[in-house]
Amino acid sequence: MPRIALVTYDPGGEVSKDRDLPVLADALREAGAKAAVVHWDDPEVDWAGFGLVVIRSTWDYSWRAEEFTAWAERCAKATRLANPVDIVRWNADKRYLGRLAEAGVPTVPTRYFAPGDPVDLPDDHEYVVKPTSGAGARYAARYPAGERDAASRQVERMHAEGFTVMLQPYLTSIDTQGERALQFYGGRLLHASRKGAVLAPGTPYDADKTAHPDLQPWEPTPAERAVAERALAAVPGGRELLYARVDLVTGPDGEPCVMELELIEPNLFLWLHPDSVPRVVEAVLAAAG
Repeated sequence: MPRIALVTYDPGGEVSKDRDLPVLADALREAGAKAAVVHWDDPEVDWAGFGLVVIRSTWDYSWRAEEFTAWAERCAKATRLANPVDIVRWNADKRYLGRLAEAGVPTVPTRYFAPGDPVDLPDDHEYVVKPTSGAGARYAARYPAGERDAASRQVERMHAEGFTVMLQPYLTSIDTQGERALQFYGGRLLHASRKGAVLAPGTPYDADKTAHPDLQPWEPTPAERAVAERALAAVPGGRELLYARVDLVTGPDGEPCVMELELIEPNLFLWLHPDSVPRVVEAVLAAAG
């Protein structure tokens, strides 16, 4: 049985926020695997010593995107990386939403403004400003129609720090229906969850936010499954995916559309779906050969 690395972030002496990681590591060991939990940025790790490296909870990567992508490149040259480095590179920049839309996948309408671009803020609808490289609602904020002062200050700071800005309409369905997250593992639907609205009006973009409020199990509708599967089918090299999470919301037409596609380090919520642990173990062992 090859050695398997479950890759996470360094919590810096605090308790890790990944509640699933010890459960998954123990389950793999009980199944006979040699599983190790390692930090992606640990310079002492010999990645070639693992037969499979599974990115699990590298939840600091979005603020260190170039460094993380360089690590993924090095790791992929030394051993097998899941998900593959080409997919990691593609998914690390949320401009992938535009590519999904071009492929005919229903997505939340999104405009992008790189540093130096003039930014046109809406004055006729509520909207969201966030970076193309971000996670956990960091540097994301919701603004009422016509609000320019606070939103402009956020854009200026993000551009000064080198971030490309995403601008999306705020879909009010999120306040009543929440977001639905469909998890796939080993090419099959694993489970689904629903969470409440993350962005409250008036919350500063740089405030700490609860990334998954009011999380609960969810039974996806046929329409939600269909949109999720269309999104995954549009991913370049998508057949090589070990895992994926498709985050959906209800669009203005009442149909599901893609809010985000998490192919790097999605929270699996195994603590909410403990029956899924054996299926994840099975898929990881199959990927490890």
